[in-house]
Amino acid sequence: MKFSGMGRAGRRLVSTTALAAATIAAAPLAAQDAAAAPETVDDQGIVVTSLRRTETLQDTPAAVTAFDSQAIQNAGIERPADFIALTPNVNLVETQNAGNAFVIIRGITQNRNSEPSVAVIVDGVQQVNPAQFNQDLFDIEQIEVLKGPQGGLYGRNAIGGAIIITTKAPTDEFSGNFTAGIDNGFGYFLRGGVSGPLTEGVKFRIAGSWYDTDGFIDNVFLGEKADPVQDFSLRGSLVMEATDRLTFDLRASVNQLRTQGLYYNIVADVNDIAPVEVNNPGQNDRDIYNVALKVEYAGDNAVLTSVSSYDTLKEVLTGDAFDFKPIPQSFFFNLFEFLFGPGNGFDLNQSQYLNVKAFSQEVRLASPEDGRAFNWMVGGYLIDTTRFISTGNMIDTGNGVFPVFRSPSTNPVNPQFSYLADGQENFAWALFANAGYEFSPEFRVDASLRYDRDRRRQTTLTPQGFLPNVPGVPQAQSGEVRTAVFDDWQPKITLTYEPTPDLTLYGGYSRGFRSGGFNQTGVGAESVNAGIVGVGDIFQAETADTFEVGAKAQVGPVRLGAAAYTTKSENSYFFVFLAQSSTQNLGNIPETRINGFELEATAEILPDFDVNAAIGVTDSEIKAFADPSVIGNEAPQISRYTFNLGAQYAGALTDTVDGLFRVDYRRTGRTWWEPFNTTVREPVDIVDVRAGFTLQNGVSVTGFASNLFNEIYNAEFSPGGFVFRARPRRYGVEIGYKF
Repeated sequence: MKFSGMGRAGRRLVSTTALAAATIAAAPLAAQDAAAAPETVDDQGIVVTSLRRTETLQDTPAAVTAFDSQAIQNAGIERPADFIALTPNVNLVETQNAGNAFVIIRGITQNRNSEPSVAVIVDGVQQVNPAQFNQDLFDIEQIEVLKGPQGGLYGRNAIGGAIIITTKAPTDEFSGNFTAGIDNGFGYFLRGGVSGPLTEGVKFRIAGSWYDTDGFIDNVFLGEKADPVQDFSLRGSLVMEATDRLTFDLRASVNQLRTQGLYYNIVADVNDIAPVEVNNPGQNDRDIYNVALKVEYAGDNAVLTSVSSYDTLKEVLTGDAFDFKPIPQSFFFNLFEFLFGPGNGFDLNQSQYLNVKAFSQEVRLASPEDGRAFNWMVGGYLIDTTRFISTGNMIDTGNGVFPVFRSPSTNPVNPQFSYLADGQENFAWALFANAGYEFSPEFRVDASLRYDRDRRRQTTLTPQGFLPNVPGVPQAQSGEVRTAVFDDWQPKITLTYEPTPDLTLYGGYSRGFRSGGFNQTGVGAESVNAGIVGVGDIFQAETADTFEVGAKAQVGPVRLGAAAYTTKSENSYFFVFLAQSSTQNLGNIPETRINGFELEATAEILPDFDVNAAIGVTDSEIKAFADPSVIGNEAPQISRYTFNLGAQYAGALTDTVDGLFRVDYRRTGRTWWEPFNTTVREPVDIVDVRAGFTLQNGVSVTGFASNLFNEIYNAEFSPGGFVFRARPRRYGVEIGYKF
């Protein structure tokens, strides 16, 4: 296979991985298990469904990291950051507020107001808004992280891969679990679920979680924590087996989060650590509701599946504004005092309001999973989304910050300074077909094709007096309506060769597509005024074309995996904050080349004692940009590498007591944050540990520490010097019970 467009560094990366893959292929080995703890895997390996069919991880021709329920418990996975930290070449950037958590997977990035970089599917239902992703994980059966474009399989937003989360299903017998714990927040948490039959053919499951903490990051000005949390989640499911062929699965969930955000610092370098000292703690209130119905009919020659989902999301965000200092120390206060004399200074605070409603529908017709050589699937998908967003600055009079919703503030103690609001109506649909044929027990070909079409309609709801007016640039008009259509084909083909049951080789091509969209009306004019290139009122759709080769194998107790890839990304995103309107905007990088590889190994070196290691390397280069000086730079938000090392003992201590000791180390390499490469974050090293015991009666006690050595670093850097502090050390103890 020829990897066109690679630089010398990219060729070295692929050569290294090709050598490793050849070494694997030279021995009769078996499949890799990724990050899942080996003690949870039987002789056939973990069963995954990420390729829309049920097969062992051994036989899956893709780079998949999977965690079953035991691995989730042993690793203490409670939120997305926990399993992403155990997955090579995948990062999560948590910043600004609860709804802003960006998945970066193999160099495919995400940012504020963009579509996600991965398709996130929970119990067969795709999340429709990226602000839904960063929620607590509880009562989870399995998590699968599928890397590389999966447009042909999952379509919408699967440009970097897919994350498939499966919650625990209703059971035929009454059962449950419960966990309670405390941490150094000082905080406490409760998680649990119960399940059982209601009547013949009908069973239920209810699960929930609660977390309350004062926080971990000091606000030195207010003398309190900057990041308190109250987080409530509840999920219910009802499964009715109407006949032996027809099943109804009804699910509903709610998440209510109360926390704070916007506790930024302004620094010259991303590695600079400054104290949080905002004078407005503000609020970050997020409410998410979902109801979904899955109907499945299993015929003799085909299975018909319908998945309907309705989601609502509201998020209110208020807090301090640039430069996030107390009023007498702030930039604007001192500037206006200097320009206009004492008594004329003022500071700013800010507010954002997001309201999203979406209905989605998918229908699939597929061949039964009965081991036949030829399998197929055809289907269609649609989603109708209504979104309102407003952002703006208010004058900080020292009386606090108040939320602003669908119209500018008339509050005399917090008067509006700037304001932008837009409404969007988006309708997208897709048709797809997948097919796979096993030509022999050793050789298989899988192919898929999907067409996505996304029509977006934006209405400017900003009052005319608040719209930017830049000389020489046509001013946007209140009530103005803009439309845009983004569409593309997404093919995928994979060849799989298994010369022995102990070795899987695969390779192929895939394309991912992510819709473009609108920045808030008027930012294009403001960007011109500020001399910023690449940012307009519309950002374009992104495509990613990837070639990949990989191998999975085993020798003795050692499971191995290797993959190498090269991706050509067109119109990837970069982020720009415009201070005049306090808006968060996306620009496009016309072309980026991304080359990388992953090597993973796990081994049970002693009974119940396992070790694992993984490295993922990503080399990116900007090939085209409006500013020629940027060409050749690293692409933004991409870490050069991730390195994981872990060890775990999970087995008997006595005849009646099982023990657990686990340590995980993660090193995230140098990270660039914007296309101009003005600053780079140095590598970050994090160690997590867990230790405890479980009694025969189902009671367990576990101590834990995340970020054990209290690494202090900034989670994100944004142009203009904005940095957002990562969470420091968290430790505590939890007690669990299963019945």
